[in-house]
Amino acid sequence: MTDKFAVIGGSGAYNLLKDEGFGVDLECRKLFTPFGESASIHRFTDKEISFLFISRHGENGYEVSAPFVNYRANIWALKECGIERIISWSGPGIINKRYSVGDFVIPHDIIDETKGRDYTFFNGTGIGFIRQSHPFCTEIRDAVSKALEETGESYHSEGVYVCTQGPRLETPAEIRKFKLLGGDLVGMTLVPEAFLARELEMCYASVCYLTNYAEDVEDRDYTEGELFEGMQNKDEKERVNKIILKFPEIIKRTFKKLSQANRGCICKNAMGRYKRRGDIGEDWHTWIRTER
Repeated sequence: MTDKFAVIGGSGAYNLLKDEGFGVDLECRKLFTPFGESASIHRFTDKEISFLFISRHGENGYEVSAPFVNYRANIWALKECGIERIISWSGPGIINKRYSVGDFVIPHDIIDETKGRDYTFFNGTGIGFIRQSHPFCTEIRDAVSKALEETGESYHSEGVYVCTQGPRLETPAEIRKFKLLGGDLVGMTLVPEAFLARELEMCYASVCYLTNYAEDVEDRDYTEGELFEGMQNKDEKERVNKIILKFPEIIKRTFKKLSQANRGCICKNAMGRYKRRGDIGEDWHTWIRTER
């Protein structure tokens, strides 16, 4: 595999891409990594672009919930395949009411509220002290913004994403706390993906489609047996189902823009200080103390 771009998608993204005119490489595979087996890796192609795809939750629905995704294996596998830039597709809830259900958001910052996840490749080492002034790649974010502008969809070029542990949804008090901390969106998937990608000097950013208002942001009755159990009304569900269909076009436009420019962001040399000091070499495999 020689692709430079990858998408990490949520539940349903695989079938959406497959149904929207992208060719699917039949020689898909899982990679065995020092951190276990990765999710299945697919290659999607059309006349203009080619990219790899991983479904973090499974390809037949929500098979693996967020706290149990093997993030290290997935990011390692994409690096092994030569990937340089990753777009994450995620559907968080709304904390800040300046956003609406059905909007797109390109988050620029993140608050980590997870607990106990395997969040670094550098366990037991003296490396990984990396600045996070821009936890999401600015170049990918700019390309996504231009792609969304071209589609005419409602979007926001900034937002603070709060990542919670899951798999349960958040309590009203937790959402009030996150709002006080400056959180705009709440989800469960971008940590540790973003930080692991940076550790391996890969560019990573997310396109978020907003699915519902978080607990206590809007007064909603409990509805048994439905997704979000009443936190998403019928009109909002229809709006979300409609905007999801824009995903393939957004991906295509974004990767086309990125392919026309060399990487000039800080992501590509995040470990530069350790290289200059001689702590690590150019072969990224040697940076990591594996758990065999």
